[in-house]
Amino acid sequence: MTTPEWLKPSVYGALLGAAALAVVGFSWGGWVTGDTAQDRAKDLSHETLTTAMVPVCLEMARSDPQRLTKLETIRAASRYQKRDALVDAGWATVPGADGPDRDIAQACLAAIDLDAPIPSGVDEG
Repeated sequence: MTTPEWLKPSVYGALLGAAALAVVGFSWGGWVTGDTAQDRAKDLSHETLTTAMVPVCLEMARSDPQRLTKLETIRAASRYQKRDALVDAGWATVPGADGPDRDIAQACLAAIDLDAPIPSGVDEG
């Protein structure tokens, strides 16, 4: 089967246009594959869950009877071991979980004001 000579430039143009559209769409247009979209959704849900659990961690820290001792331990830890000290304090283990979550511990550590003075434990009021 022979094609008319005038049809060839149209077919080539359509093929090159489709290829250019795909390149522009995936590089600048924000198009993603299904796997990339699913990975991004998982990351976003984990990030949202971590953020939602920070108040639980802070409440556990606030209501812990050994809070002052554990805060001193966290403060005394080196910069790189503060998260592990918070995990050891038990504040990063949310109720119903099997174990501590290191991402929650990191977010909770960022929310705890470690520079605030620790009260003496004596109620003056």
